[in-house]
Amino acid sequence: MDLKIAPRTAVRAKISALGTYVPPRLLTNADLEKMVETNDQWIMERTGIRERHIVDKGVATSDLAAEAAKKCLAMRGIDASEVDAIIVATVTPDMFFPATACLVQDKIGASKAWGFDLSAACSGFIYALQVGAKLVESGVHSKVLVIGADVMSSIIDYTDRATCVIFGDGAGAVLLEPCVGDELGLIDFSHEIDGGGAASLNMPGGGSLHPPSAETVASKMHYVHQDGAAVYKFAVRKMAEVSERVLERNGLKGTDLGCFIPHQANKRIILATAERLGLTEEHVIINIDRFGNTTAGTIPLAMQTAMDEKLVKKGDLVLLASVGAGFTVGATLLRWEI
Repeated sequence: MDLKIAPRTAVRAKISALGTYVPPRLLTNADLEKMVETNDQWIMERTGIRERHIVDKGVATSDLAAEAAKKCLAMRGIDASEVDAIIVATVTPDMFFPATACLVQDKIGASKAWGFDLSAACSGFIYALQVGAKLVESGVHSKVLVIGADVMSSIIDYTDRATCVIFGDGAGAVLLEPCVGDELGLIDFSHEIDGGGAASLNMPGGGSLHPPSAETVASKMHYVHQDGAAVYKFAVRKMAEVSERVLERNGLKGTDLGCFIPHQANKRIILATAERLGLTEEHVIINIDRFGNTTAGTIPLAMQTAMDEKLVKKGDLVLLASVGAGFTVGATLLRWEI
């Protein structure tokens, strides 16, 4: 295996700890059958989802993010006061401002940290990971907390069977620190956007174009709107393309990976990408059946599944990949250092 590491920086960032959290309440396919015209077989065949976790009333994205962050820091064995910066990837902030990162900073007691939110939908965690890595690689910070968290149930129309079966709530956090010794950490990445896809997946109401009003509420503009066929077609093509680009640039094939951790949007998209990379299903992390699409939370939640089920080990090459609203596209190659 000829791994071509580009000498971009004297310092490399690594993931040193992981923590995740999902609310305890389950919304199963059987529950959805009572709410909208659908059934378990239809949902499973088209998405691979059996159940998803949903928050109780009054529980916000910052609550999930804070719980994930606390677990991450506990795994590392450090206090929140040691964190330098917090980046929260989310499309369901508690409110427009202040940033959810500010609320998380207060809830976990990260008294010395600054931070901000990042909006890239389902690619949010991967994008935030690279931003955090650059803060570490610059030498400015040594401990950066990157969180992907969404309460998608807050923007889902549960009378729309095309979207309500897909999404769940959840959060995951990783701590980024400098590599030591022969650790490689985050090796390479590729990101791109295609703003021409904005109309295919969005929440049209609530921003400066369509501020909240009685009319926008009545028109259900504050819910997720999706052209499922367009999103599926784009995701199948682009998740594979961006994954192949990163692998080829580093002299790798899919079979060199310890595991592939994709965004959990649809099982058919995941398997189509894996097939194109030459991967068998046992090398692909799939937990969409248990969590649904938690948007920015899916990749860290899948990392947790990989660890819990011993599907990844220290030293493995791991590829992360995502496609989200925007459209946003991303892939990250890393050496697993936990």
